[in-house]
Amino acid sequence: MIFSWIAQRRRDRIRRQPMRSDWSQIIDRNVAYVHRLNHDERAKLESDALVFIAEKNWEGCKGLTMNDEIQVTIAAHISLLCLGFTDQFFDMVQSILVYPDVYTAKSHTSIGSGVLMEGVSHREGEAWYRGPVILSWADVLEDGDRDNDGNNLVLHEFAHQLDMLNGRVVDGTPPLETQAQFDRWQTLIEREYEQLVSDCQYGRSHVINSYGAEHISEFFAVATETFFERPLSFRARHPELYEIFSQYYRQNPAARFDG
Repeated sequence: MIFSWIAQRRRDRIRRQPMRSDWSQIIDRNVAYVHRLNHDERAKLESDALVFIAEKNWEGCKGLTMNDEIQVTIAAHISLLCLGFTDQFFDMVQSILVYPDVYTAKSHTSIGSGVLMEGVSHREGEAWYRGPVILSWADVLEDGDRDNDGNNLVLHEFAHQLDMLNGRVVDGTPPLETQAQFDRWQTLIEREYEQLVSDCQYGRSHVINSYGAEHISEFFAVATETFFERPLSFRARHPELYEIFSQYYRQNPAARFDG
């Protein structure tokens, strides 16, 4: 309890500080989405970003030198995801590891009869229970340059972290406030996930990226990207899903894209 109080006081102090002008310029340059925010939203994004920059352990991997641009850019994307939340700073995520580009990692694939096939896979990012989050800097930059293509690696990986706030098992359902919300969420998310799987199998058009058909947890993460970056199409094709995402994230991205 005392630790929580001390942490909150520290965060309040950090958030009251003005963001350095050169850091604001980094956000303007690397996070196209911020130009859709109003004054109050931009102010909250910057104050929250200061907390992420101060509290997380930032590490460059495979020769990448960590610098202000990397930290500020990624922190701004995380803050966009959490813009509607009061104090969501992903306390379980201690470290953010950043590679210069796509990286390789060991993979294990079940081929039946209890046999696992070991290999390597190329990855843009990963989110681990209780951290760390791993990101490709090249992909963060590419995604930040466009705010309407439905792709945002940082939103994707930290959506997984929201999913894991309920525990190690990722099931496409973040913590919700009431049983009624939980029941409706589960009904809709499972129905929409199955619809995407069917659309992919039969070659039908879809707004949500087909990677969401891999698993219901990936569906939530990919749908989150679409919710923020293609909200008008998302709302038109998936109105009920858009509604529950809007209630959960406490944001209405479609209003930022109208007009």
